Amino acid sequence: MNIDHEKTKEILKWFEEINKIPRCSKNEEQIARWLIDWAKEHNFEVKSDSVMNIVIKVPGTPGYENSPTVVIQGHMDMVCEKTPDSPHDFSKDPIKMVYEGEWLTADKTTLGADNGIAIAMAMAVSLDKDSQHPPLELLFTVDEETGLTGANALEPGFIDGKILINVDSEDEGVFTVGCAGGINTFLTLPVDFGAIPTGYKQYKIKAGGMKGGHSGIDIALGKANAMRIVGRTLDQLLGADIQLHLADVKGGSAHNAIPRDCEAVVFFAEKDFEAAKKIVDEYSAIFNSEFKKTDPDLLVEIAADDSGSFDKVITLAGTKKVKDFMLVIPHGVAAMSPDIADLVETSNNFANISIEDGKVKVLTSQRSSVVSRLMGHTAAIESVARLAGGEANSGDGYPPWQPNMDSPLLARSVALYEKLFNKKPVVEVIHAGLECGIIGDKNPGMDMISIGPTLKYPHCPDEKIHVGTIGMVWDFIAALLKDLK
Repeated sequence: MNIDHEKTKEILKWFEEINKIPRCSKNEEQIARWLIDWAKEHNFEVKSDSVMNIVIKVPGTPGYENSPTVVIQGHMDMVCEKTPDSPHDFSKDPIKMVYEGEWLTADKTTLGADNGIAIAMAMAVSLDKDSQHPPLELLFTVDEETGLTGANALEPGFIDGKILINVDSEDEGVFTVGCAGGINTFLTLPVDFGAIPTGYKQYKIKAGGMKGGHSGIDIALGKANAMRIVGRTLDQLLGADIQLHLADVKGGSAHNAIPRDCEAVVFFAEKDFEAAKKIVDEYSAIFNSEFKKTDPDLLVEIAADDSGSFDKVITLAGTKKVKDFMLVIPHGVAAMSPDIADLVETSNNFANISIEDGKVKVLTSQRSSVVSRLMGHTAAIESVARLAGGEANSGDGYPPWQPNMDSPLLARSVALYEKLFNKKPVVEVIHAGLECGIIGDKNPGMDMISIGPTLKYPHCPDEKIHVGTIGMVWDFIAALLKDLK
């Protein structure tokens, strides 16, 4: 690996320290305490709120003491995903970082560059003796990945600055100035259980090898959803008149991660195994052909299962109902933007499924840059549950960040970037969610932009960051802060 930029090593040093600290969404206590201690060690004013959002105040450098305060913002939590064979324990194990040429990745887990690299950069800026900058507020929020709940909990007056640089975008040379809003919906479907029919054996259907990815960034790529694959497999088995009873199904993880793995525990007569295996093998090949470009390692298998004891199963009618439920829940792009080329306007991620307390439980995550369509798509998904005899409950969600193409910060940023790198940056609106929309709603008059080094495949174990772009983002931030006198 070649690190040419003088500041890249320092930023990666802080990032490595951050990656030693457990910080899955909703478990940010340790990283929050560590940041508070770091601030106190360097005599920076620091405060936290009721949900553990943190703001660290860094004085302006000489000549900038009275300049307008600038907020540098990122989130403390990360999506904790790993491969099925990884022994990693996110509650205590450090992330094992692996360098692959110009890329930094992790050993069979998410890397946490989303958004630990923002924290590392903010820390490096604050301690750099050569930088010139206005007073800074380092705003680090909690629980961004499960619905931007940390940003939603921010109280008015928690920050003073009216200029905000969000470091949670994932393409160097791209300035993000708008994003979709989102809502999570929880669906429950009651099902009837009965005794295991005499002579029936326990089997497990496993769908895996899929790439997954960020449901905001990758939803238009047509990647396979593991729960949909299992649902279609069950449909073929039941359609072949195999009297199959479902005992358990589980798949997916985070609301904003396209599911990579799903498994179903089923019971049926031992005499039907060869026929069932033939169907599963046939459709594994069909699925692999369908998704050969996006998920070339997709695989569906069925085998005898002795991993758990079950004393009851879902009735045959109930099993068919669950299968239908898995097939009818929307997943993927619902509408493209009529105003911005190639921008997904509205989508849904069929994110998670499990069976608990006699009910099928499903999590979906809707996004849209148009509030009315976000609400309409959510209402349609809620209707699916009610039509099936279940219930639906949706969260409050978060608003879209409407772009301001006349932003003074944007104009200044574009001019500076072109001067630094002799090329124009891309200015875009994205389908993924950013905290800027919420922060802007809570702080009227905020001028905002989102930037970041190049990051690939967030929210899955293939996550990696291009090391060479870290120094480029540093150069831009340093130049922008110097210009904001």
